[in-house]
Amino acid sequence: MKKTSYILILLLGVGLTAEAQNSKQTVVDGVSVSDVKMERNGAYIAVDMNLGLKDLAVEGNRAVLLTPRLVNGSDSLDLPSIGIYGRRRYYFYVRNGESLLTDKDEMSYKASEKPDGIAYHNIVSYADWMNGAVLSLHRSDYGCCNTLLARQDGTLGRHTEAFFPELVFVQPEAEIMKSRSLSGSAYIDFPVDQTVIYPDYRRNTVELGKIQATIDSVRNDKDVTITSVWLKGYASPESPYKHNTELAIGRTAALKKHIGQLYSFADNVIQTDYEPEDWAGLRRYVEQSNIDHRAEILALIDSDMEPDAKEWKIKRTYPEEYRFMLQNFYPALRHTDYRIDYNIRTFSDADEIKRIMAERPQKLSLNEFYLVAGQYEPGTDEFTDVFQTAVRMFPNDETANLNAANAAIRRDDFGTARRYLDKAGDSAEAVYARGALAVREGDYDTACRYLNKAKEMGLEQAGRTLDELDKRRK
Repeated sequence: MKKTSYILILLLGVGLTAEAQNSKQTVVDGVSVSDVKMERNGAYIAVDMNLGLKDLAVEGNRAVLLTPRLVNGSDSLDLPSIGIYGRRRYYFYVRNGESLLTDKDEMSYKASEKPDGIAYHNIVSYADWMNGAVLSLHRSDYGCCNTLLARQDGTLGRHTEAFFPELVFVQPEAEIMKSRSLSGSAYIDFPVDQTVIYPDYRRNTVELGKIQATIDSVRNDKDVTITSVWLKGYASPESPYKHNTELAIGRTAALKKHIGQLYSFADNVIQTDYEPEDWAGLRRYVEQSNIDHRAEILALIDSDMEPDAKEWKIKRTYPEEYRFMLQNFYPALRHTDYRIDYNIRTFSDADEIKRIMAERPQKLSLNEFYLVAGQYEPGTDEFTDVFQTAVRMFPNDETANLNAANAAIRRDDFGTARRYLDKAGDSAEAVYARGALAVREGDYDTACRYLNKAKEMGLEQAGRTLDELDKRRK
């Protein structure tokens, strides 16, 4: 399936780093901080740290307020504070019914009851100025009447956006006609030298049922139209070739008649073919066996001898092996291959495509998968699932593998991304995706090699990503 020239580019800015300490350090008097993390997820940023308060002493008429603060130039944001109150100061607020030093989001403790450590966690809305913002811990000491007595600031780290290159998802070309097929083989038994089907003869109920079940699986689907039922009959080589030709033709015709009686197909729907002797099938069985003189028998099968002469030569030269093949291989050579060809209607409604994807994803085209992916936020489970389902339905399609690889890169699932990229081909978009993966893995030499190649192939996004990468590495 060819891709169209339409390309969807998504800016992905979710992988972030924080230049902050992980070891425990005293940043303001009496307070140690460790395991500082600042991580952005879409429109929000989470701030986490462990605060050690064991050495923090607060006199009875004092209060200490600890406030994490994000600052970048003239922009700043105070996060919810932690208040530690001496005994008299604490009861002053309680007796007078006054609020504490900050709002209701403040974590407040009486000094004698404060924990030795606090796992601090807060989520705030992300703003562009926060890229490059410094995270600090501000300590304010208060006395009577909320008089500010002292203040200290300790730097915890800097929030820096990790570089996440724009990913290029390719929209597959819409199928004018969604043509699909189901196929199989049935082993229908006929009495010796006969071409009449007896449904109850030996295993015929089961074998005829296989064909009928395959037809019914699509015939009863309102979204499907059967275009042809193709039958090809085979015979085994033990009789004269002319006789086997008559058997193959007659038995295939009998099966066509049987199916025609079960279904009201138009005259041209059931198509037939035949092969008098299945020598290719016999070769597969011999090759997979360990019978004596296997190489010699294979050489005879591959020879240019006439079929009757070939069969007679094997029978005369290797009688024991021939008897074994006659008993164990030949029955499986008397079979009918069948294929049900059908068309599936096109789906355009997103909600209907979602339902079909959950119930019968094999009915969707790659373009339909792509359309429904646009209904979800990139990086979500639903977004990823669409492209992973698409590649399961079209495991060898390069565009399906490319888009699934991009969805995996979007979630930093590098192993899965590499597996899909192995089957994504060598288009400019696939080369670019390999470069984007290398960027996320921190292998900038490899990233530049792929990105330069994609740029030479005419993908403009590769040039923009190279420029941004150079800027960030300086």
